[in-house]
Amino acid sequence: MILRSRFADVEIPEIPLHEFVFERAAAWADRPALVDGPTGRALTYADLQDLTRRTAAGLAARGLRRGGALCIYSPNLPEYAAVFFAVASLGAVNTTANPMYGAEELTRQLQDSRASFVVTIPILAERAREAAAATGAHVIVFGEAPGCTSFSEIVANDGVAPKVSVQPGDVIALPYSSGTTGLPKGVMLTHRNLVANLAQCDFIDDSKPGDHTIGALPFFHIYGMVVVLCMLLRRGATVVTMPQFDLEMYLRLSQQYRVKAAYLVPPIALALAKHPLVDKYDLSSLKMINSGAAPMGPELERACEARLGCFVKQGYGMTETSPVTHFTPNDRARSRPGSCGLLIPNTECRVVDLTTREDCADGESGEILIRGPQVMAGYLNRPDATAEAIDPDGWLHTGDVGFADADGFFFIVDRLKEFIKYKGYQVAPAELEAVLLTHPAVADVAVIPAADEEAGEIPKAFVVARREVGVEELIAFVAAVVAPFKKVRAIEFIEKIPKSASGKILRRELIAKERARSPGPAAR
Repeated sequence: MILRSRFADVEIPEIPLHEFVFERAAAWADRPALVDGPTGRALTYADLQDLTRRTAAGLAARGLRRGGALCIYSPNLPEYAAVFFAVASLGAVNTTANPMYGAEELTRQLQDSRASFVVTIPILAERAREAAAATGAHVIVFGEAPGCTSFSEIVANDGVAPKVSVQPGDVIALPYSSGTTGLPKGVMLTHRNLVANLAQCDFIDDSKPGDHTIGALPFFHIYGMVVVLCMLLRRGATVVTMPQFDLEMYLRLSQQYRVKAAYLVPPIALALAKHPLVDKYDLSSLKMINSGAAPMGPELERACEARLGCFVKQGYGMTETSPVTHFTPNDRARSRPGSCGLLIPNTECRVVDLTTREDCADGESGEILIRGPQVMAGYLNRPDATAEAIDPDGWLHTGDVGFADADGFFFIVDRLKEFIKYKGYQVAPAELEAVLLTHPAVADVAVIPAADEEAGEIPKAFVVARREVGVEELIAFVAAVVAPFKKVRAIEFIEKIPKSASGKILRRELIAKERARSPGPAAR
């Protein structure tokens, strides 16, 4: 049974993303588009468009062409948007990297994406240079750093950017996702994908010029990139950027700018519901919180609502769907606690039995399949993974398990995917297993998600040891080579890793074991 949105289809313009986002920007040219939260430094819409034009001209003069790739390896800054839209206007590809990545992780992404430029900040310049040295990429830095080109040099001249015939089918964004299994893969998102998702979500947010939203979600992540940065700029609102999340700064900025709508992840919602610091700030302007990136239980929804007096709701999506597929309307009467909401326009969904692959009835859980114009073009250089994710009929297999009630509200209850969601960040078990297996004391290993109240999930490793080794030694071993959010935070020693006849790790058995009891011998 194919489930369809209860909302009428919307028209999806066949234009590039940057043209769609700034379609009405002339009407609010003098209003602030982006504000740097820590300093208050602002770019008006006119400033942003001028900086985008000069960035495009500078990058083109240095060789960035249509189909080329540039990696943005930076925390949230106003200039992030200028680079992103400049690359888009040249018909090139933005591959966005987590600024917590180490040099090895960044190198892998640069090699896979074939990015010829890396844009970063001074504190990350050494890592960026190390990665660039292995790939031949050119490093540009916001500010100054040895061996790097300053961003001010890129935008110094008043050159004219080349006129490029950017097509809706051109890839604009290449974020990395584990998908349903394995190591991170480049997700090819086209201008049409992102324009479609913005058009589909146009009525979700009612922000307008003069409204402010805190850009606490990282722009390298599809949620922050599209739902916060692109959607709010299209509506003429102001995005107040935060280079990293700090609760006190977030609360201060929310109070200062009288924020009405907040886009968050469950760990931030948990802090808003429970942290004593919240009581020191006036958040009375807040009318709506939308949580995404991971499921949030109805108890947390209610606790957050009770404390803040605003409407708390959820949405659902994934990197491979640009990202939104489900949302909760801004109407308490059309919401269900714990639900990720209703299908957005122009989107179809199926819920299929995990064993028979037949369609489930209302209320029965199964894997969620999605079809719509926001579904990715595929995984870069991975036709095998693309064919596994998107079937011949165009259905994207999400790997998430859920159900729809009789009214069309969806609930996510489990995940077939292997990746772990630590504070909304994706962590690939296979990557951590590969690192641990290089330790001489580790004979075999499997990494799974373990429940954690603050983080949602943490990486936990089940280890078969060759010889005696300490938990702290293994945790430190992994921490030395991966980003902080990927660290293994719990370890349990076992005699054998459960595997299928083909040798595939049966993580679901370990997950079931973990859920059935309180954690065994472990460290965090």
